Amino acid sequence: MTATHRRPKKAKQSAARRRHPSGRVTPDGRGPKRPVGLRTPVFLALFAATVSLTAFGAVMVLSASAAPSISETSSAWSLFRRQLMWVGLGTVAMFVTMRIDYRRWRVLAVPSLVGSTVLLVLVVIPGFGVTANGATRWLGFGGVTLQPSEFVKLAMVLFVAELLSRPGRPIEKTAITVRPITFVTALITALLVLQPHLGAILVIGAIVFTMMFLAGAPLGHLAGLGFGGGFLAGGMVFATPWRRDRFLAFLDPTADPTGAGYQSLQSLHAITSGGWSGVGLGESYAKWGFLPFAHTDFIFAIIAEELGLIGAASTIVVFVVIGCAGILAATRAPDRFGMLLAVGITTWVVVQAFLNLGAVMALLPVTGVTLPFLSLGGSSVVVTLAAMGILMNIARQGTTS
Repeated sequence: MTATHRRPKKAKQSAARRRHPSGRVTPDGRGPKRPVGLRTPVFLALFAATVSLTAFGAVMVLSASAAPSISETSSAWSLFRRQLMWVGLGTVAMFVTMRIDYRRWRVLAVPSLVGSTVLLVLVVIPGFGVTANGATRWLGFGGVTLQPSEFVKLAMVLFVAELLSRPGRPIEKTAITVRPITFVTALITALLVLQPHLGAILVIGAIVFTMMFLAGAPLGHLAGLGFGGGFLAGGMVFATPWRRDRFLAFLDPTADPTGAGYQSLQSLHAITSGGWSGVGLGESYAKWGFLPFAHTDFIFAIIAEELGLIGAASTIVVFVVIGCAGILAATRAPDRFGMLLAVGITTWVVVQAFLNLGAVMALLPVTGVTLPFLSLGGSSVVVTLAAMGILMNIARQGTTS
């Protein structure tokens, strides 16, 4: 009678281990076979906050853009239709990037930076850039305009995260870490100065500074960069009369109520008119020509007027949720690249929202940045939603505790 040989049983993995990305790795152990992961509370918070803000933004753009839509095309729906198209493209981009393993973006870090920089160069070449409201920040292709500075934000996040997470490049070796990033940031800043676009410079500067700080860059170098950035921002403000007037108006809007302080005063009037519960959705008075750029930079004032303190506070709370969830996604990221990528995207959204909200409430000077997910805008909506998809992918592959 022959002995029956049985194959040794493989050790059973726990259910949590099988579901987690670390339990589904390629034979070489480099990472997940495909972009899978748990629907962690962090992922769900980011998804819910992003979708709710985007949908709410579409509704508020419809309300706030009626007056300029009528003046441009005699239809109250024209700008809303355009926004709806961009929201659709951005939503598709978000779902695509959410399904792609964030590690795959490493190879596109340098190409995306080069491509977006080329677009910035084209903006400042006469005949290519599109000028509006005294600034040349757009490229026109047929009836579509793109804002390269939005693409540069994502490209800078990818570039800095990829460079500071490369093996064999310790952050202490500033010649191969801090200096290249400083050079690229200076180049991008110079191109943005020519547009000019102070708001984008501040956002990109905050992104780079935060990412290098959390990566462990020497404090002496960071202090020098911070001083240089502050000096540049101050120079841009006081070198041009209109920007200087805006800054002085922020300090005291009532000093020039019909000039530089007009927009801030109208914004504050709209906010205070809303009271606790607002005048009602679609019932804003400020949007009918009293508040300039009510559907773009100052859409939060319309939110506060129509939905009151409750609506305005709820909007701010959702941005706080994105900030907290983004920080958790960074701390639980599977690797250094994912951590830095999450930090960069979170800083981008939170700082831009902070600058916009501060300007609308006359707590900060007006810098010309839009409110993420809410303001009318094509490139901003698409690129920001794509970046949030990357952040969600990181959150989904992160640890659960």
